[in-house]
Amino acid sequence: MKRKLYLPFLALLAVLTFSCSSEVSDDTSLDQTVLIAPATKIIEVEILELINNHRIELSLAPLKYLSVIKSVAFTHTDYMVSINQVSHDNFFERKERLVENAAAIKVSENVAYAYNSAETVVNAWLNSPGHKAIIEGDFTDFDISAEKNSEGKWYFTNIFIKR
Repeated sequence: MKRKLYLPFLALLAVLTFSCSSEVSDDTSLDQTVLIAPATKIIEVEILELINNHRIELSLAPLKYLSVIKSVAFTHTDYMVSINQVSHDNFFERKERLVENAAAIKVSENVAYAYNSAETVVNAWLNSPGHKAIIEGDFTDFDISAEKNSEGKWYFTNIFIKR
């Protein structure tokens, strides 16, 4: 093969060999742009443990942590901090990212603002019928993002999925 034809052929072969698949088999094969999230905070671990303890007390299966959920939750928490308002804005975009990147078949979320501890935010969710139903719902995985605004007040996004 002539050198002029050989290099483009190799380039095409490399592109075809290293292209990404749309199938997701586990957390490590996910789109890496989705997996950008800050390190886990103590308050986040405490919230997840409190929720799983509550589920276990009700004889419900504990939920597994999934880093892609944390990264998607972080994008929303960061958004809420930036607009200084708690919201479910753009939920369907988060849901779609989790359907595509985590094989989610069901997605729900709880959000909160200005609670000072894991216990207070989880208690507030458990005292709200809608939030409690999500915590006790038919899910397999979850994760959370908690971020402080410039005034030191916490914003929380807790996402639950079923795979």
